Formats: sequence, structure tokens, C-alpha cells
Amino acid sequence: MKIAIAQLNPTIGNLSGNSKKIQTVAEKAAQEKVRILLTPELSLCGYPPRDLLLNPNFVNSMSEELDKLATQLPPELIVLIGMVTVNPEAHLQGKKSLFNSIACLENGEVKQIYHKRLLPTYDVFDEDRYFEAGGQSNYFNIDNNIRIGLSICEDIWNDELFWGQRNYEINPVEDLAKLKVDLIVNLSASPYSLHKQKLREKMLSHAATNYQIPIIYTNQIGGNDDLVFDGNSIAFNRDGDVVCRAKSCAEDLVILNFNEEKKDLEKASINPLPSCEEEEIWNALVLGVKDYTRKCGFTKVILGLSGGIDSSLVAAIAAEAMGADHVLGVLMPSPYSSEHSITDAVKLVENLGIKSQKLPIGKAMKSYDITLESLFAGTEFGVAEENIQSRIRGNLLMAISNKFNYLLLSTGNKSEMAVGYCTLYGDMNGGLSVIADVPKTKVFSLCRWLNRHQEVIPENVITKPPSAELKPGQKDEDSLPAYEILDDILDRFIHQHQSVAQIVEAGYDQEVVEKIKKLVIRSEFKRRQAAPGLKITDRAFGTGWRMPIASRW
Repeated sequence: MKIAIAQLNPTIGNLSGNSKKIQTVAEKAAQEKVRILLTPELSLCGYPPRDLLLNPNFVNSMSEELDKLATQLPPELIVLIGMVTVNPEAHLQGKKSLFNSIACLENGEVKQIYHKRLLPTYDVFDEDRYFEAGGQSNYFNIDNNIRIGLSICEDIWNDELFWGQRNYEINPVEDLAKLKVDLIVNLSASPYSLHKQKLREKMLSHAATNYQIPIIYTNQIGGNDDLVFDGNSIAFNRDGDVVCRAKSCAEDLVILNFNEEKKDLEKASINPLPSCEEEEIWNALVLGVKDYTRKCGFTKVILGLSGGIDSSLVAAIAAEAMGADHVLGVLMPSPYSSEHSITDAVKLVENLGIKSQKLPIGKAMKSYDITLESLFAGTEFGVAEENIQSRIRGNLLMAISNKFNYLLLSTGNKSEMAVGYCTLYGDMNGGLSVIADVPKTKVFSLCRWLNRHQEVIPENVITKPPSAELKPGQKDEDSLPAYEILDDILDRFIHQHQSVAQIVEAGYDQEVVEKIKKLVIRSEFKRRQAAPGLKITDRAFGTGWRMPIASRW
């Protein structure tokens, strides 16, 4: 029996477009004599639809689209589609109005509906806001009485033997094993974070081995707002061996065979995982930029080029995602800009083949000085004047963006966003913050990785000391610890939730640690106003970060 994994990239809310994707891939599967086609979680509406689910018209339209799709699919093919269904018991106290469901389509109609049992409410997930949990194990019989167990994303993430504990009262995989299913399939929309695929594979392999049941895991790919979905759909035989893996960060259709006699999956195509952290992050960021622009209706992007390493990396990502002809880099030197900042930016433009424009800001700075002269009289040059430079540049970029319909990419990294080393309405301007979840030290390693075969990022950009160049001789380390120190402190504070005392015990100066903690807390108001930032770690300043602005902790 042939089973196909349709690793799809839906657009949230585009019901007809997503339906067409499913129909197209179903026709290809039918040509290959596939019996069952699997699609990702909520494949009909895209994941996560968030508060679109509060609109009854949206939910009703989804049901109508599903009925129409059922009549258009090859009749001999069983297609499992992720969608939202209405909970008929929603009128009861405490019941949510919807289910996160799988629809089983065959012979022109919806045969059965199955519901997700575990609803995550951590990190970027907020499913308990919308959905009621399914109350029973989900499976169906096919052909020669092959029993197929069904699960949706989180349903497969609660094995206490693997994790050492249960986060939910029930374990849907264990329940399916008790029902003696022959195969477990999982429809997922699992967002990317660094090293997550290795964790998924360990978990799924453990489950397949422990219960002696083959498992097929079908994951969504694509960028949806700040979230990136990496695909990497995978299947394991009863012994926990990988028998197939779909592509990383790309749509794919993978066909594998279920041996009905042995009740096991046979080996099929196994795509390789990225070779290193840098390749993994690069692929995710490129996909995130490509999909954010496309799904928001942009074909061109713009960014400021300072000759620094952050804007250089963002320009390289944009060129890969959009094509060099669709990227405009704007050089905006001030009287404080070093000569190498200009030459490094020009060299980057040449290496990438992107378009560029030079707009010196010296005259604009003088006009601000004249306007503010009487008010600022008797004060010393300081942060206010430095930030004016950044805001002049931000206004110029926004003007070009508005005039020619470019999406402005902001170029700040995670280290800067964490401690507020960025300017509201200046360098923080933009529609998408590409590397907002990439620490400065990782920015350097990504640029070195890009240069592994030939120079992409000019070497001087990588080796010179980082500087905002908002005053003569300025360096980042005038205001911040060395980035190797800063990033480790931030990782301990943000990701590991360590206290000041614990971080100091690890060997860091208490005064420095307390300063960094204070900066992180005080900068929350800036991050709240920042552009969406692509998530690549397990603790990003985005959907899953819910800190108060007015706080004394």
C-alpha cells in the first residue's frame, strides 16, 4: 500500500489557494497509485490562523471549501486534510466552539472527522484560546483491515518514557498502541527552531521502537509572520529506523510503501539534514524572508547598508530569498562614517549584485541642528543627537519604501534588541526584522560560513570592530561588554532563566550582569514596537515572548 506525504506551504486564510495546492498534489499522488495522502495540520486554512478563527464566516467558508474539494479529488484516493470544525457542544459551559481536526476524504465525500486531543498553550502556541480537546482516540480501517491511528502535532509530544514526565493527563500515542493500530500518522505544523529536527527524530524513533508501531510525521513548511516551518517530514519503521525524510524548507511529495504482510514501512527516499547550524539557520531565514514578502504582496525589498556586519548579512539573505535584482541597498553616510564603511558597503553590493543608492545625510543633520539650536542650547552632544542620525536614515528608507512599494527590512540582531542598542523610529524601522533572533556572535559565524567557498561578505566587514558610527571613534564595546560575554549572559538570562546570582557564579562580574538584566527589562517598550522578527530559537522576542513593559522585576 502506497502512502504519500504532501509537505505543503499554505497561505493563512487563502482557502481556495490552499485547496488548489491539495488538489494538485493529490492528482500527482493518484498517478503514482497512492492509496493514502497525508497533508499537514490545518492544511486547508494554514497554521496558525489565530483570531481568524473567531470569525464564524471564516470557519463556515472552510467547511464549504472542504465539501467542494472532496468532489474534486481522485475518488480512489484517501486524503487526510487538516482543518477546523465546529464543536456541537459549544453551548455547554466552558466548552470552546471549535475543534482542530482531520477530515478523511474519499469517493467525493467527507467520510469521517477526527479531533486533536492535546492543545499546547506554551511558547508561540495558544490553542486553548480557540479549540476544545478531542475526547477519544482516532483511527480508521482500510482495505485488508489495516488500522491507521491518527494524531495531530502535539498529540505525539507527550511520551513520559521519553521526556521523563507528562505535560498532559493522557498520552494519545499510548492509547493508539492499546488499540493495536498498525500505523500511526501525525499531521503537524511544528515551527522551526535550532536543533529541533534532531529532537523530533529522537522522540519519534523512541515512540516507534517502544510501541513497535511505524510512524509517519507530516510537517508544514513555509514562513507565516514571525514563524518559520521547516518541513523535514519523516517516517520510521517499527524498529525506530528512518525510512524516509522530506526536504528541509521546501515543498515536497514523498511516497513510501507500507508492507501489509509485515505491517511495517519500507525504506524510501531520505533527504539529508543541513550539514551544520549555520546552514540550518540560513535556510530558515531565507525561507522566512521569501514567504513574508510573497504572502504580504511585496516583490522588492529595501534596507540600509552601513558597511557593518548585520546589514551585510541581511542583504545576503535578501538577495538569496528575492533575487539580487529585487533588492535595493541604500548607503547613507554621515560626517562620522568611516571611509571603510562606504567602501565595504560598495564591495558588498558588487559581491551580491544588488542595486544600490547613496544618500549622504550631512545636510539633513545640519537642518536638525538649526531647528533644535535654541532648545538644545547649553547642552552637550549626546544620545539624542546620535539618534537623530538613525531617524534621518529611517525616514529616508521609509520614504523610498512608500514611494516605490519596497518592503523595508530592519537589520538589528538579537543582542541589540535584547539590551535596547537600537533606535525607535530609526534603525528599528521596517516591515520585517530578519535577524532579530540571531545573536551577534552567530551573525559573525553565519558570515564566515557564507564565505567558506568565496567572498560574499567583505572580509573587512567581519574583522573590523562593530560600531554604530554615530559619533567620532565610536565602538559597540564602549557601551556593551564584548559580544562573546554579552551573548552568553543573555542566553543564560533569556533562554535558561538563570538569576543574577547564578550567572555571577558562572564567572561573570556582578555589576556587568546586573546592568545587562536592567537593560533587557528596560528595553521591553522598544521590542513591543519592533517589526516582526523571524523566530529561529526556542525563546524569541515575538509571539511567544509576553513580558510586561511596566515592570520592576
